[in-house]
Amino acid sequence: MSLSKPHIGIITQARMTSTRLPGKVFKEVNSKSLLQYHIERLKETGFDIAIATTTNDTDDCISEYANQQKINVFRGSETDVLSRYYGTASKYNYDILVRVTSDCPLIDSHLIRNSIEKYLQLNNSKLYMSNALERTFARGFDFEIFSFELLKEAFEKATLESEREHVTPFIWKNIPGNVEFYHVKQSIDNSHLRITVDTSDDFELIRTLIEKYHADKLNYVEIETLLNEHPELVSINAHIEQKKL
Repeated sequence: MSLSKPHIGIITQARMTSTRLPGKVFKEVNSKSLLQYHIERLKETGFDIAIATTTNDTDDCISEYANQQKINVFRGSETDVLSRYYGTASKYNYDILVRVTSDCPLIDSHLIRNSIEKYLQLNNSKLYMSNALERTFARGFDFEIFSFELLKEAFEKATLESEREHVTPFIWKNIPGNVEFYHVKQSIDNSHLRITVDTSDDFELIRTLIEKYHADKLNYVEIETLLNEHPELVSINAHIEQKKL
């Protein structure tokens, strides 16, 4: 498959029934929801965006938000997120997928765009590219890039609950044995930093970063530098343990 002129889509998953911080995507900082910050930063990539949410009544508000923002939206299973992603990619005919999650309000558009450019140069439909498997960036800048071909194979062959709940394990565990990897890294290891939102302390850090330091206007280098220069900010949520797959 040639990836020379592909249809690229960023698919972000969002739902209201988060276990540790329900309704977090619509929590507000400066009268703007975390989901809005997330989407605005993704729009800076210039790529198509789709929200993959659930068929639950509680997620009607997310579907309505997407329609208001004129963003693609697909509704599917709450637990089989792999099928939800596949349904989204199929509906909008995406050839290349960028997987992100809506709990990353400060996600970086330049990092994603630069990685997409590298992915296109490599022109390999079996390639899985990510900055999250071998982590050097702050948690909250995470992305994965892969072809619809790899997603379709995972959708058709993944059987374990963990493989379907988390979308990409079947791919990055390389179960078929045909996946090639490209790990996006930086020279400094900032993997100890956390700007994803899963708890109230995570939200407090994001709120402080945006209100006091205008982090929504900063890129990933500036945000990581800011955190490294202010250990008191890092300490706000340093104790939070990421949920395991």
